[in-house]
Amino acid sequence: MGFEVDVYERTPGELDGRGGGIVLQPEVLRWFKERSELTPGQISTHSRVMRVIGDGNSVEFEEEVEWRFTSWGTLYRALLSDFGRENYHLGHTFVGLDQSSDSVSVRFANGRSADADLAIFADGITSVGRKRLLPDHQLDYVGYIGWRGTVPETQLSSETRAVLGDSLTYSFADQTHICMYPIPGPGDAVEVGGRLLNYVWYRNIPGTTELDEIMTDTFGFRGEVSVHPGKVQERYVEEMKDAASTLAPAATELVRSTAQPYIQPIMDFRPPRMVFGRAVTIGDSAFVARPHAAAGTAKAAAEAWALADALLAAKGDIDGALRAWEPRQLEVGNALLDRIKIMGRAAQIDNTWTPHDRRLRFGLLEGALQPAY
Repeated sequence: MGFEVDVYERTPGELDGRGGGIVLQPEVLRWFKERSELTPGQISTHSRVMRVIGDGNSVEFEEEVEWRFTSWGTLYRALLSDFGRENYHLGHTFVGLDQSSDSVSVRFANGRSADADLAIFADGITSVGRKRLLPDHQLDYVGYIGWRGTVPETQLSSETRAVLGDSLTYSFADQTHICMYPIPGPGDAVEVGGRLLNYVWYRNIPGTTELDEIMTDTFGFRGEVSVHPGKVQERYVEEMKDAASTLAPAATELVRSTAQPYIQPIMDFRPPRMVFGRAVTIGDSAFVARPHAAAGTAKAAAEAWALADALLAAKGDIDGALRAWEPRQLEVGNALLDRIKIMGRAAQIDNTWTPHDRRLRFGLLEGALQPAY
């Protein structure tokens, strides 16, 4: 028994040119081990150690641990290749839905509609599905932003490449920290020399007035969840690069070498539920979790695996499957948000983050073992 699945994408063209880094947790790697024609090694880079660096690039902490990293675009292209394009429909922006006891009808801005037994909203942080299903609930800004960027590793000094090229690397300063790791480069290159060095640098902006100003792009539009590369006001880019001197030298060079850094305000969101009759939300359309645990993609994958298992076990009883599926997803999502609040406060407010504290490590579940590749 299987499922007939159609994917409706709101953008008019395939999503390309998105190079932000993603940590490949076991929940995502499972697809490439069990179902895909591609292997993890074809779509990802890897680290040898976790490293914390300080003044003069001194190594303050180092532990052998392997992680795999990919980019948003590389993962998208891999999954689309596996799914195929026959049932992948571009240019369909969701605008509304109607439900009965055993079906759902979804309407799109282009005038078309689709009928199904179940509608799954997996449309990200800006989910229009969430806004339709939970109109009175808003994302919570947590008081800091993430500056993001990528730099071809060949544009960096040999010292910086040596420090950052084989590791998941952190640098800390007063109420701020940066996380860095290698990801696939142009053409999805994963070999040394063709990769990008990716980072997220968290900086506190507690006031909403200053946030509104920095989130207004060069065309005067206020971004809801990002200001895209090339559209950040130059004065903020210059200030950010000047402030990078507070970080370890390798991190400073990486930040200052970024041609077009971009901004994401860091948000939290806890949904009261994920099942709405014959419509459900998963991934960032449901819980929105700060990136500290690198668990957003893993959470979406885990929810999708669990939903498939529940539907198969229910043997046609979709409502029963959803009742069985939802409680565990709410439990995991709430636990993740509780833990990332601790992580964010330790790194951005209290300066108490320590690499020895397993609660502060990557992973969807607290205390999860490092993935086996």
